[in-house]
Amino acid sequence: MNRCNTPTSAPISRRQHTWLVALACGALMSVVMPAAAQVEPGLGMNRPFPEAALRGTLTLSTTAEAVLNGKSIRMAPGMRLFSPQNTLVMAHTVLGQTFKVNYVLEASTGMLHAAWILTEREAAQPRKGSDSTTSNITTGSGAVLK
Repeated sequence: MNRCNTPTSAPISRRQHTWLVALACGALMSVVMPAAAQVEPGLGMNRPFPEAALRGTLTLSTTAEAVLNGKSIRMAPGMRLFSPQNTLVMAHTVLGQTFKVNYVLEASTGMLHAAWILTEREAAQPRKGSDSTTSNITTGSGAVLK
């Protein structure tokens, strides 16, 4: 019994299959490589800092408290610490380390809202600093600690 006498195409040989896979990988790499070649902020680009950002020295004591310019300060819930490459740094990984940073305080609470660890080039640029950080901690007499 003859079912179909139409000629079928021969299956792809191993060599042709390997060549097609290599061609597909090459096409994919030509798309991906330009994205990988972009320069990261810590490697030559300037990061835009907020106008309200001040310059200081930051040491993380715990995940909730830090020493900013020699004075203890609370960190706001959700405080963000950015690396020189502008990626988030988890606070528990840098406990006890001191960094030159640009930082922003919350206006309503005085807590540390965000800080950017600076590269040497960013630290060399002049920026208004703050030697006196106000805190939201009060003493028994109601006076605000500074």
